[in-house]
Formats: sequence, C-alpha cells, structure tokens
Amino acid sequence: MDREEVTLSFDSEKMEALVFYLKKDSTTVQKKMDEALCLLYEQTVPEPLREYLDAKTAPARPKRPPRPSQPKAAVPKQTAAHEEVHHEQ
Repeated sequence: MDREEVTLSFDSEKMEALVFYLKKDSTTVQKKMDEALCLLYEQTVPEPLREYLDAKTAPARPKRPPRPSQPKAAVPKQTAAHEEVHHEQ
C-alpha cells in the first residue's frame, strides 16, 4: 500500500520540550503521531471499510500443498540380543 506523508506545524520550543520528555519514555514524536493517526483512522473509518482495505492489502498466503498420506511406521521389534542386554543389567 502506498504511504502518504503528513506535514504539521508546531511551536519549536514546545516541540523541543515534547522531544525531551518523550525521550525519557523511550519514544519519539513520530511514534506517538503514528499511534494517534491510527487511532483517528479507527475511530473515523467504518469497520467494514477498514476490514476491506486490510484484506485488499494483505499479502496473499500461499496454499499449502496437501500432504501425501503415509502409512504409520511399524514399531520395530526388539531383537533377542537387545533383550538379553537389558535383562543382564
């Protein structure tokens, strides 16, 4: 899906303070604005349209080829020599 760039203007001193305090929380203005824009989108765009757009942009999942049916392997029988070793221990 193509991405659009959004440009905002904000007082530079306020931006410096915002950057400073967001850094203390290990985040950025960009991350917080992305979250806010996603929330605005979810609150504004009706769910059926969001689901349609998500389905339209989701990568197509390749279908798994069917597994060939294989007979279950028989449990190997213990040999007489192997049994003797266990009995002697």
